[in-house]
Amino acid sequence: MTPKQSEISLEDRIAGALVGAAVGDALGGPVEGYSPDQILERHGGRVLGVVGPWSGDAWRTARPLAPYHKGDGHVTDDTLMTHALIRVYARVRDHLDAYAIADHLVPDLMNNPRWIPELETEAVPLHRIFLAEKWLVARLHYGHVDPREAGVGNIVNCGAAMYMAPVGLVNAADPAAAYAEALDVAGAHQSSYGREAAGVFAAAVAAAAAPGATPDSVVAAALRLARDGTRTAIERVCEVASRHTDFESALVPLREAVTPYDTVGPDYRAPSLGARRPSRLHAIEELPVALGMLLVSRGDYRHAVLGSVNYGRDCDSIATMAGALAGALGREVPEDWSKRIAEASRLDLWEPAATLTRVTLEIFERDVRRRRAHEAAFSRMGGPSCSE
Repeated sequence: MTPKQSEISLEDRIAGALVGAAVGDALGGPVEGYSPDQILERHGGRVLGVVGPWSGDAWRTARPLAPYHKGDGHVTDDTLMTHALIRVYARVRDHLDAYAIADHLVPDLMNNPRWIPELETEAVPLHRIFLAEKWLVARLHYGHVDPREAGVGNIVNCGAAMYMAPVGLVNAADPAAAYAEALDVAGAHQSSYGREAAGVFAAAVAAAAAPGATPDSVVAAALRLARDGTRTAIERVCEVASRHTDFESALVPLREAVTPYDTVGPDYRAPSLGARRPSRLHAIEELPVALGMLLVSRGDYRHAVLGSVNYGRDCDSIATMAGALAGALGREVPEDWSKRIAEASRLDLWEPAATLTRVTLEIFERDVRRRRAHEAAFSRMGGPSCSE
């Protein structure tokens, strides 16, 4: 029996969001970059669980510039970056800003070898992350750029948004605070609608973690805070999503709804000339579609993630976001998936969640003390007392 929203603990919501994100990431990895029709043909039907690499045993040489073992339950850089951000929270034990990314995340990416599932070896995470994430090292470590402005000039993509779930969880039930913190953190990595998406995704996760939250309330919170093309794209995609109850029928309509705001173009592997450039009119594709799949599935974890996976294109990041949102709502992450992916990736998917839970409680207690000190000071200046 599914527990009532009010009975789901913070610990369970954080674990659900983080494990749910990692599972979505691993399921989407092997079909990333392909269309729903290509996925259907390659697998003889829709992907319904863990599958092997697109190129089978030839995965090492299929794309020499990216020799990653995507599939077989391996998480990708979405999860590696999410866990890296949690390690920053564990070190700082307070809210983060762009300087925390420069001071802690960048050295962690550069200097601390870890098991990298797709490389099947231990290496520093810098060797796995995408060029848009390597930008952090180039700009902050080598370029000594002001962390608050370092994201300017990077390609505009979902690179920052994909690992912002921890920001939403630290600010659980406070979407506005999550939005503000994520915008600051993401300023070191992204600009324009890439940075905006990071803020809105964190806000959506915070909204999903609130008691009584529903897919509709999550989307409403996102729309209250989103700006420019990001807001419009979410609105249009979610309008379409609300008319579907099965991901199969929603795959094409959701893509059609987001197309006017997506700069990448119809062929994901051959981006258009205007791809990933700053704009106030456009949005990343991943966040609106993830929110759309959350609506289509009515919050069911399995349905939301499988819809995101079979959507194709940047589906590991879409499924990461949809999985985090459904997990934060308290929807059950299938144990057969999570255990298999943890074993295949050689990662403890639950330890980062336990760590973030402890840090979140510490931060909340610190926030309460700061708030009470401010209230007392304001009262002494002639403002209303805390009891009024």
